[in-house]
Amino acid sequence: MKKEPKTPLHAQVAEKLIEQLKAGTAPWEMPWDSDGAMASQLPYNEMTGKRYRGINVFSLMFAGRKDPRWLTFKQAESRGYQILQGEKGTRVQFIKTHDKRPKRDENGKPVLDENGKPVKVTVVLDRPIISTAWVFNGEQIEGMPPLKTSKDFSLNWNPQDAIEQLVVDAKVNLEHHFGNEAYYALSQDKIRLPLKEQFSSADRYYATLLHEMGHWTGHKDRLDRTLMNSFGTPEYAREELRAEIASMLMGTELHIGHDPGQHVAYVKDWISILENNPYEIHLACADAEKICTYLTGVSPMLKKELGEEAAPQIQSVQSKTPRYLSTGDEMEHNGNHYKVLGHLKQGRLRMEETGSGNHFSLSRTDGLYASLLAIKQSQLGQSLQEPVSEQQIPHYQFNR
Repeated sequence: MKKEPKTPLHAQVAEKLIEQLKAGTAPWEMPWDSDGAMASQLPYNEMTGKRYRGINVFSLMFAGRKDPRWLTFKQAESRGYQILQGEKGTRVQFIKTHDKRPKRDENGKPVLDENGKPVKVTVVLDRPIISTAWVFNGEQIEGMPPLKTSKDFSLNWNPQDAIEQLVVDAKVNLEHHFGNEAYYALSQDKIRLPLKEQFSSADRYYATLLHEMGHWTGHKDRLDRTLMNSFGTPEYAREELRAEIASMLMGTELHIGHDPGQHVAYVKDWISILENNPYEIHLACADAEKICTYLTGVSPMLKKELGEEAAPQIQSVQSKTPRYLSTGDEMEHNGNHYKVLGHLKQGRLRMEETGSGNHFSLSRTDGLYASLLAIKQSQLGQSLQEPVSEQQIPHYQFNR
């Protein structure tokens, strides 16, 4: 089993990004098509078909591989592939929000299946856990089918039409003018771009539009990021970094490419920000993904073609009714006396059945947990209430 690296992933990525920014070889400066390979594809898991997200995109891009396909060792093995001898994996992180736990009946005893083995259930963790995984690139794997080239790849939909429809669906106030300025005006909530014919190609026009729409999402009525920033300040550069990453992600997924010329004025500021606080790259990647999720979520066409989920829902609970068992709680149930001794990892409780002195762990999905919680609530003279769900788009902000 691999030891957890001492250097955090965000610090490794920030160090590499600083190096590439200084050399002028940052990911958004990569060519659209290289040697006929699909350089227009972001790193994705070959087994699930889903692309990697957040800081993992940069971690895998920095591995220097042309093949965008990645697999864990077990995934490669399950598909009949073989990792080439001597190859080393690349580190990614994922957030674990669920786990499998032994199921217990209302008396606290493990539930067994027909073969006498403990039944396990999937539970939602009280606190998400950040886990590390190691993945291997298609170039490191024997038996994986050849990567399709750009000549083999075709879309059954028009990316430019999809972006035009996105502007309509999102009700963007878009204005064109003769000149060389492209910007989002927060005070007017308006995007201003040069005339289409002034751009060297249609793809450059739409790449610029996506960049400014990234800023547009920062309005207080959308993702509510801080946009009242003056040019030349670290805050201004941070917002530009978010829009730059988001437009790179969107442009790549939409197969229109990315215009690297927009970021030149901010390189020194980005280097300074990342050197002072490497964690900034994690925050920027997270916000960039939220920008992409928001833009995709407001367009049924993009949602369909890119297979994205709508903007996430946020749950809000307004209730004084106790919804959890806590350390020190004691309840009588079916002639037994139970006491909560403390909390274990991943949301479980350390329990004691005081009559027998037996100790055991209890998950919130176990039948006994529900029974004990109902008793606790009845002891307080309160009835069980369900949490109230609210649909809400996450809030963020930007300014020019």
